[in-house]
Amino acid sequence: MTFELIKGQKCNLTKDDPLLTRIIVGMGWHNTRSEVEVDFSVFLLTSSQTVSKDEDLIYYGNPSTSNQSVAILPSDQRVCSGLADNTQIAVELSQIPADYERIAFALTIYEGEKRLQNFSLLGDVYLRIVNAADGMELLRYKLGKAFSVETAIVVGEIYRYHNEWKFSAVGSGYAGGLAALCKSYGIQVNNILPSVQPVSPVIQSQQSPPSLPELRSRPKTAGHLPPSSPASPSAAPLNLNTILLKKRGEVINLQKGTESLGEILINLNWYQKKSSGWFGSKGIDLDLGCLFELKNGIKGSVQALGESFGSLNRPPYISLDGDDRTGSIATGENLRINGHYLSEISRIVIFAFIYEGITNWSEADAIVTIKQQGGPEIEVRLDEHNNHKGMCAIAMIRNQKDETFSVERLVEYFAGHQELDQYYNWNLRWEAGSK
Repeated sequence: MTFELIKGQKCNLTKDDPLLTRIIVGMGWHNTRSEVEVDFSVFLLTSSQTVSKDEDLIYYGNPSTSNQSVAILPSDQRVCSGLADNTQIAVELSQIPADYERIAFALTIYEGEKRLQNFSLLGDVYLRIVNAADGMELLRYKLGKAFSVETAIVVGEIYRYHNEWKFSAVGSGYAGGLAALCKSYGIQVNNILPSVQPVSPVIQSQQSPPSLPELRSRPKTAGHLPPSSPASPSAAPLNLNTILLKKRGEVINLQKGTESLGEILINLNWYQKKSSGWFGSKGIDLDLGCLFELKNGIKGSVQALGESFGSLNRPPYISLDGDDRTGSIATGENLRINGHYLSEISRIVIFAFIYEGITNWSEADAIVTIKQQGGPEIEVRLDEHNNHKGMCAIAMIRNQKDETFSVERLVEYFAGHQELDQYYNWNLRWEAGSK
């Protein structure tokens, strides 16, 4: 039996079922306008109604708690009993640390203020809770049409009460999007996702520009996940180890090492359809490279063009290996950054350019993966295209207080090296080269 709640009502989840330890929180909505993008986030709160650390915010860049007690489910692993939810969160009630008193579930509209969008553009918004053991829906809360200017909503909360777990239908709206929610729960947004003004190519992440991009909650994930059907008796621990930077300006920090960051591998891979003709077929030659700036002021580039392959153990502490001219080599092309010399490096722009072949980024299906030992992989897909320009700035890597690197998605297209150089204020002298 499903309990239908209205705003302000509460429901005891475990009183009648003390064996209930594993639930799925699903949320759904209907877009009246296709361009409205809705994100989902979770806050783990202490008795003071604030987070104890930034990692208590579950979103695309932090898709699960360290003990896997709360985790975002990918679309192919969702429980679809009754309704096809837009998003789902798996919660292991028995594993929630005692320090946390409640868990808040929120929806936000991506860039709502900037795009002049709010929750009045959504219909049929709801939250439901499902017993993960048998797929039975326990409760449902429909929000109705109560929101006209809000860009963020705390939909509901799960909270402890005398060793039991209850649910509260909150339905509280906010202006200011996810940034306002984070502030209300004691999170400084710049600590998680630094602000970026797209019109300005060089913004230090320690600054606080006026526009705060929303956090996204659509990760590409892999690994063992909670059961996707009621027939599964138990679940293996989650292993969500890939983070996809989807929007220009999104930023995430690499995982800090105990002593150093170690080696950071940046891989470029792509696919090119072969075309037949009188002289055979030739694939696109897509080259990987970077601009670098060291703390001592030295600037330069690492790329196959001009045979500037760099060095891993001496300046610039960046090296390029391989020159894949077809996209058929499984390992693609790789840049390596020596994280032991983090304190020597100021910033790096990762780029790719078409050395030979038709300028057709849309068919190259290129993807850059940033890999760090012990940390999640970060993916930047070149899924925004400008087939009139042959060079693409993919990501900006910045030194963060000599503790780690941040990675920012760029995917900005340029006519060539000099135009890219000027946009990001490198001020190098360029001359024609070959490889």
